[in-house]
Amino acid sequence: MADVTVTVTDATFDKVIQSSEAVVVDCWAPWCAPCRMLAPIVEELAQAYAGKVTFGKLNTDDNPATADRFGIMSIPTLLFFKKEKLIDTAVGVVPKAYLEAKVKKLL
Repeated sequence: MADVTVTVTDATFDKVIQSSEAVVVDCWAPWCAPCRMLAPIVEELAQAYAGKVTFGKLNTDDNPATADRFGIMSIPTLLFFKKEKLIDTAVGVVPKAYLEAKVKKLL
């Protein structure tokens, strides 16, 4: 399965959320076991919604300014943007159906 997520950094964050009407940003860190558990679900959704929703991955260890900007206290945290506005979040390892319902609200 090809990687269909975009790497997001503090420097590129605003550009990424402006690049598409619907954007999901996965805030994670390499040492985080729950983040690694959630990653395949995010990849599946990115594949399923390719061309409709942009999925990005933000390493919170390397990009603390964005994590601070959105008050991220726990990872994984997914941020859901529609037309550049944060409309929803999901924290922790949650079922694919739960995340997919949030993704569908972006469309």
